[in-house]
Amino acid sequence: MKMIDHCRALAKFTQEPGFTTRTFLSPPMHGVHAYLREWMERAGMAVHVDAAGNLRGRFGGEGAPFWIGSHLDTVPRAGAFDGILGVVMAIALVERVQPAFPVEVVGFSEEEGVRFGVPFIGSRALIGDAGPDLLAKCDPTGVTVAGAIREYGLDPAGVPDAEVKTPARGYLEFHIEQGPVLESLDLPLGVVDAIAGLSRIIVEFEGHANHAGTTPMALRRDALVGAAEWITCVERIGQSVEGLVATVGRINAEPGAANVIPGCVRATLDVRHSADAVRKSALERLIVCAREIAARRGLTCSHRELLDQPACAMDPGLVADVERAVVATGQKVHRMTSGAGHDAMIMARRMPAAMLFLRSPGGLSHHPDEDVLPEDVAAAMAVGRQFLLNLE
Repeated sequence: MKMIDHCRALAKFTQEPGFTTRTFLSPPMHGVHAYLREWMERAGMAVHVDAAGNLRGRFGGEGAPFWIGSHLDTVPRAGAFDGILGVVMAIALVERVQPAFPVEVVGFSEEEGVRFGVPFIGSRALIGDAGPDLLAKCDPTGVTVAGAIREYGLDPAGVPDAEVKTPARGYLEFHIEQGPVLESLDLPLGVVDAIAGLSRIIVEFEGHANHAGTTPMALRRDALVGAAEWITCVERIGQSVEGLVATVGRINAEPGAANVIPGCVRATLDVRHSADAVRKSALERLIVCAREIAARRGLTCSHRELLDQPACAMDPGLVADVERAVVATGQKVHRMTSGAGHDAMIMARRMPAAMLFLRSPGGLSHHPDEDVLPEDVAAAMAVGRQFLLNLE
């Protein structure tokens, strides 16, 4: 199938040979933009890259457009389909359907939050939420968001102009599920009715670094042991609440030598649930747990918030429109909540938004072996075509 071929070809634009790694406005994004621009122009779109690095293609004339898109960036060592499949499908739908109303296709510049630790830079720019604080954030090398935009050949002063200031009919995002639910139900597609809220913090345990060979076990203030005990608490609380997921995805121990007791450990915590009250309650329990462990072990504990993303319900009317298209194409309707964050939850702050998930074989994503089934892509394309025809 051509769309799968397109995704695999685009996966070769990477910062890391042999893998697909493509962060916000990194040099390989030029190749992605050039590849997709040529196709979008052949499909009849007027194409430009806005100052936030979003690739945008307008099809049709005046009037409120309907938006379709997803993101072009990846996590490190990603698969070929997360995000970019939704952009490829959007272009293919416009090319095949040639809708009688305006459509805007968008490939967002940053959804994953890898380079700057903050996700949704591209979609936040489109809704007017990319202010000076966001543009001043630094990557690990000290480059700011504004600096990255400038290095890419764009003007950060133009970021406010990326905002959608005119009416829009809505936004639809096609995306792989990135989980095992649809496969477990033997279903190709799922209609997303809500996206779970997300809390992300950094927790720091501080003890005292000392010689590993001369410091008795009873006299140690080992920050890593304290963090390890807390991580088991994260797992326990995550398992105790229905629908809750809690993850420690990265730890950094200092000074990081084999013969030195760790004196400081920083760990990320990611907590998600479809109900914000449940998510925030769990987060508070985990912070209290960290403090109690630190106090008992003679450590200090602090935390810093990275992200507080509220849960987001998809637009009921647009969800119903997607469901009608699913039924019209002979597929079974299955509603589901997305545990992963998506640009749709940002776009929903400005316009009606909906999502359609495609089955992820093996429930696998954020991994080089991530895949899609050709028949599932065909089913999703049929739904998209019917959806656009119904909008007419």
